[in-house]
Amino acid sequence: MKRLIAAVVLLAALAVAAAAVLLVWQRHLSDDAPRSGTPPDLQRGAYLAAVGNCAGCHTARGGARLAGGRPIPTPFGTVFSSNLTPDATGLKGWSADDFWQALHLGRSRDGRLLVPAHPITNTTLVTRDDADALHAWLQAQPAVESPRREHELRWPYGTQLALAAWRALNFRPGVYQPEPAHDAAWNRGAYLAQGLAHCSACHAARNGLGGDHGPADFRGGLLAGLGWVAPSLHDPAEAGVQRWPDDTLRRWLHDGHADGHTAQGPMAEVVLGSTSALNHDDLAAMSRYLRSLPESPVARANSVQPDAHRRERGAKLYGEHCAACHGEQGQGRRDASGILAYPALAGSRLVAQASAANLLRVIERGGFGPATPGHPRPFGMPPFAGQLDADELAAIASHLRESFGHHAGEVDAVEVVRLRAAATQH
Repeated sequence: MKRLIAAVVLLAALAVAAAAVLLVWQRHLSDDAPRSGTPPDLQRGAYLAAVGNCAGCHTARGGARLAGGRPIPTPFGTVFSSNLTPDATGLKGWSADDFWQALHLGRSRDGRLLVPAHPITNTTLVTRDDADALHAWLQAQPAVESPRREHELRWPYGTQLALAAWRALNFRPGVYQPEPAHDAAWNRGAYLAQGLAHCSACHAARNGLGGDHGPADFRGGLLAGLGWVAPSLHDPAEAGVQRWPDDTLRRWLHDGHADGHTAQGPMAEVVLGSTSALNHDDLAAMSRYLRSLPESPVARANSVQPDAHRRERGAKLYGEHCAACHGEQGQGRRDASGILAYPALAGSRLVAQASAANLLRVIERGGFGPATPGHPRPFGMPPFAGQLDADELAAIASHLRESFGHHAGEVDAVEVVRLRAAATQH
């Protein structure tokens, strides 16, 4: 027994020593990429900030734009975004080199390693010229006093030693390198999707420590604390766009609505805050890249036993609450101009995804597409959380997933409760 205790103590000491060495190494890691010598373009900086949706995370609800303080739930606790305005509580005094180190190495001006809720595996790909333009634009914004709020992470996840160990396992700094097998447009799309637009921040599959398989991994997974699933971009039955016409994808990225496809939930926020800002060439480039992603089906497993009574009840509830807008056969309904204002549920990927999480979120919380210049007045769907209990939600979801040509599997009340809990865990 004494030998076992001694061995455990020795292993623990070695682990701490190794993490300490990693911490020292990472804090002194340097990559002083030379500046171009030309003054940064503020207009370009504004464009990059929009494409990167910086305000999306760095603006608290009801708070000043870019002043930080927004809570970001993770499986390890809550992270609070930082102030990006040129105030003493934000980026005042930060040089272009300081800002570059934060994007490229995930290291703050004072040497602290930033938590990986800041998507360092994506921002490390950003070029020095783009980083300088973004920095110059941020420095030109109104200064707002907003002190940094301490993260609420469970021990030891927020410690510098733990962050150093995480990086050793999951982070390799490096600016995006074009792939010679593809043309300039494809590489531009890859640079945007993998880097500044950080698509994998949501759409990557995560391991137990929150690491992914790189910025080009879009296999999807549960968004911690939100209750939504970011579906796989590799599976055309989930969110893959490999078989979409190029024009459809461009319009969907720009407007959030195209050919009956409507962005919902967190993706509606992404369209509103990021992809709707893409210019014509970058829209074409991102579309080119996303449509080229390799196809790979998501594994499907349904443990809920079929229940004819549940589906029968679901059909009745659908007729009472849903059919007036979505049609008796889930065909949807068009407005006076011919636009499919109320989406078709027959053939809907949201309905038939491997996980029922997104379908349940829409039924409970409502469906709201982004209001964009190309689609300024989208129709919305009211929330039913106050009208339907867990059994009723399960019944409607089961009816939809097993009707209109779908064979996606049923949902029971236990699954509804489980997904609700996932939406409130921090």
